[in-house]
Amino acid sequence: MRHMGTGLDRPTVATTAGGGGGGAARSTLHASRTILKTVSVFLASGKRNSSHQQSKAAAAALQNKRQQRQRRMDELSGKINPKLLDSLRKKTRFTKDELDALCRIYRKLVSNCQYAAKTLASSSSSAAIAKPHAAVEGIDRIVFRELLHSTFDIVTEEILMERIFCSWDKAHEGLPLRLEGWLIGLSTFLRGTAAEKAAFCFRVYDLNTDGFITKDEMFTLLRNCLIKQPQDEDPDEGVKDLVEIVLKKFDLDKDGKVSMEDFMGTVTAEPLLIEAFGQCLPTDSAVVSFFSTLQV
Repeated sequence: MRHMGTGLDRPTVATTAGGGGGGAARSTLHASRTILKTVSVFLASGKRNSSHQQSKAAAAALQNKRQQRQRRMDELSGKINPKLLDSLRKKTRFTKDELDALCRIYRKLVSNCQYAAKTLASSSSSAAIAKPHAAVEGIDRIVFRELLHSTFDIVTEEILMERIFCSWDKAHEGLPLRLEGWLIGLSTFLRGTAAEKAAFCFRVYDLNTDGFITKDEMFTLLRNCLIKQPQDEDPDEGVKDLVEIVLKKFDLDKDGKVSMEDFMGTVTAEPLLIEAFGQCLPTDSAVVSFFSTLQV
């Protein structure tokens, strides 16, 4: 009987062990499902947040596009929206009425650019030549140079004309001048402080925009300042001599080139040297005449 009882006890122990194993498995499965559910909720939440952020970014980009389009339309119509007007009054030395008048001038100059582009396109048999001009928005080099020559009495070499154009708007160097860049540059050009005008002249003379006026750049800028006599065997020697004289005057730290600090220090001590390398500022009479024609 004890043997039979022992035989009957074994299955009972096995069953109990099996039940415990099943409970552990169910517990593990439940925990796994809970973890998976938590991960799924987390991922879904992240997906919703990502989608929401993408929607916000797309809406902001669309709004920015619309604002840029409106600004372009305002520029071409000669209007200034109130926010831009307030910003320009802070960034320039112009009154509200002067800004309004200068915007009208800007509109006329842009119209001249567009007319010139259409004329070029109609007279050119090559579409490839006309295409770049068709997309011009702003005041281009040709109209800008004519303005400097006829309105501000700037009579200078081609290389300086190009550098004045490129230095006008530091943020968009070499590109057609948009309304804001045109007005801020004009403010420095006409009503800038001595330091602002000196910094502008330095940018013009720094032909390769490396932050220095080198001897080679001085030679290029000064070579047309001397009258070359036909009998001179080597007229460039006179230019080289002039470069050495000017370098000694401007090179305050004696490193063989003129930095912004050198230039500003020299011009502060001797203001008449501000245009030592060529004319790039308007005459006083031209400034007075220009403001008298604004009709404000």
